Amino acid sequence: MKRKMSSSPETGSASHGSLGTKFEVFLSFRGPDTRANFTDTLYYALLDKGISVFIDKQGIDIGEEIGPELFQAIDDSKICIPIFSKGYASSSWCMRELEHMMQRRKTNKLEVLPIFYDVEPSDVKLESKVYVDALTLHKEKRGAEIVQHWAKALKEVTGIKGWDTKNTGYVNSLNSIFPFLYVSFA
Repeated sequence: MKRKMSSSPETGSASHGSLGTKFEVFLSFRGPDTRANFTDTLYYALLDKGISVFIDKQGIDIGEEIGPELFQAIDDSKICIPIFSKGYASSSWCMRELEHMMQRRKTNKLEVLPIFYDVEPSDVKLESKVYVDALTLHKEKRGAEIVQHWAKALKEVTGIKGWDTKNTGYVNSLNSIFPFLYVSFA
């Protein structure tokens, strides 16, 4: 399935961001967990502030691979915000996006700012069963080597200071995200 980059709320905003990037922010999230609440609220709030955002509003059909356009959208972004929810690690698409983000971050071409929506950073760091169980299922389908890369990306991202909405609520988290983003784009 082809995803178009347009100003339509169905695919995200495609206005050109700062420093020659196409998007200022790329949102990575598991649709069933956060699409209709936190992610949409964050997306429209960012747009209202004039921040160009990529969001995959169409979702990905069962059995369909992530197209190169999602990786290109990550590459074309200044900041990626993975929104970690209980089901995030169960999505091979989310895990592939995260792995790509963390690889790009190592080359200093991308900033990654995690949000811990309904999980603790320790869950993402694989210190509880929440994400460990999901990776175990992936290992059966995708193989140990791929899952090992995903586990490494999960552990690396928890070394980045992010926002924890589980303990503060997402309205308070949004209020703390916006001033930080303004500084990033100044």
